Amino acid sequence: MSESLTSIFNTTPENSDKIKPAMIHPLWLRLTHWVNALAVLILISSGWRIYNASPLFGFSFPNDITLGGWLGGALDWHFAAMWILAANGLIYLLFNGVSRRFWHKFSPLSPRAVWSDIKAALRSRLSHAEASQYNSVQKAAYLFVVLDLVLLVLSGLVLWKSVQFSTLAFLLGGYETARYVHFCSMAFLLGFIAIHLLMVLLVPRSLLTMIRGR
Repeated sequence: MSESLTSIFNTTPENSDKIKPAMIHPLWLRLTHWVNALAVLILISSGWRIYNASPLFGFSFPNDITLGGWLGGALDWHFAAMWILAANGLIYLLFNGVSRRFWHKFSPLSPRAVWSDIKAALRSRLSHAEASQYNSVQKAAYLFVVLDLVLLVLSGLVLWKSVQFSTLAFLLGGYETARYVHFCSMAFLLGFIAIHLLMVLLVPRSLLTMIRGR
């Protein structure tokens, strides 16, 4: 009788750990993720309006999916979101570096491992059982998008202040080349977002962990 009562009312930390799932995404990561998502949404939609004012290619974006209403308004939205993205990105990189999360989450990584996981994904054999662990494809994709965002910001600085950032403009091949770099970086980012959303649809639990942390 006493053993039964003990088992019922036992609320020691050891037992509670078994019931409560482990933390997968800390609060700082979830906050920077959603701030980044909002900033990117504003940057892309306002950037399309800016692009329409001086297209690089033989097409323009429908005004209904752009932000700003006119060129001046789009620039205001774009610059505001640029500072949010840059500040948020620095916080993200700082916390990742201090906590050593980069090393724990993204290593080891090799081209062979990425190719192996791509083949497994094409055969629908890529496991998503452990949400706290990234497979090689996820590691490569997340590292790629971090580098792509850095290139997006750097090329954006050239377009914003080409004289003040003349050295950076030279490294990117000049102002006009920087425009193409900026556009292509945006296109790559859109590609990542499309694949990212597809993965969320296939594994809805990943969205819950980014909201709740567990």
